[in-house]
Amino acid sequence: MSSNTKAVSTAAPRRQKAGDAKRFRIFSTVVLAILTVIALVPLVLIVIASFTDETVLLRNGYTFFPTKWSVNAYVYMIQQGSTIARSYGVSLVVTLIGTLASVLITTMIAYPMSRKNFKYRNALSFFVFFTMLFNGGIVPSYMVWTQIFHIKNTIWALILPNYLCGAFNIFLVRNFYTNSIPDALIEAAQIDGAGELRIFFRIIFPLAVPVVATISLFTALTYWNDWVNALYYIQKPQLYGIQNLLIRIMNNIQYLKSGAASVAVGTGAVSLPSNAVRMSMAVIGILPIVIIYPFVQKYFVKGVVVGAVKG
Repeated sequence: MSSNTKAVSTAAPRRQKAGDAKRFRIFSTVVLAILTVIALVPLVLIVIASFTDETVLLRNGYTFFPTKWSVNAYVYMIQQGSTIARSYGVSLVVTLIGTLASVLITTMIAYPMSRKNFKYRNALSFFVFFTMLFNGGIVPSYMVWTQIFHIKNTIWALILPNYLCGAFNIFLVRNFYTNSIPDALIEAAQIDGAGELRIFFRIIFPLAVPVVATISLFTALTYWNDWVNALYYIQKPQLYGIQNLLIRIMNNIQYLKSGAASVAVGTGAVSLPSNAVRMSMAVIGILPIVIIYPFVQKYFVKGVVVGAVKG
């Protein structure tokens, strides 16, 4: 067989393979575009509903093409501006401190679990895994945090319980360490005289940026959306985060629109845009996450994929 014939025989499978890859990319792009639209439709509907007149919402329900627009919901929220700004500040502080502390604790616990020469590696892994299956329950947890640690009606009640350290994130980071950081790198640092803390902060942690960004996003979302801790441990409205404040505003509106309250305050309560306010509160609640997410998206997929591989 001549060289030309061999070239033709090998070129045909390559073209076929290239064509299959192109068709797969087109198919994947179309499917992902459809899924993106499906995910965005509810968000768009929420934003439109927040700018829809209350009477139109009550008469026609939620629609992408309302017959009458209104900013009454946002006017009402602006009237609550100082309270909302304070709650935003509480949520931002709690999210920032909680995320930083959680990331530090999580990455430091995962580090010895990833070291094959750590004597108690399996025992520590079992202890962490056990917390994924069992917990003490709400009442014992409440008694511990309030009677032993005395965090009730303090900012720490929004940070410490439930979310400071999660077993799922620990295993995610541990698997990332195991699959992405070679043991030879650690051994070289030990030969140079570096201690474990120095190895962790100077070598391990900087190399773990993708998984750190991933668990930071998970944790920040959890802290930002949390309202349970404040429900259990906070009685001072000054310490309400944005989620708890929005729930409180919604409850106040529902009360004012109730029959007994309407008799007391007259017809003014009926005009409160309760449904539109509910949608505007959702927009206000998700806005910071929508802004922040694009900046960590490039690390998110890599951190999840590499960290999720079995180590």
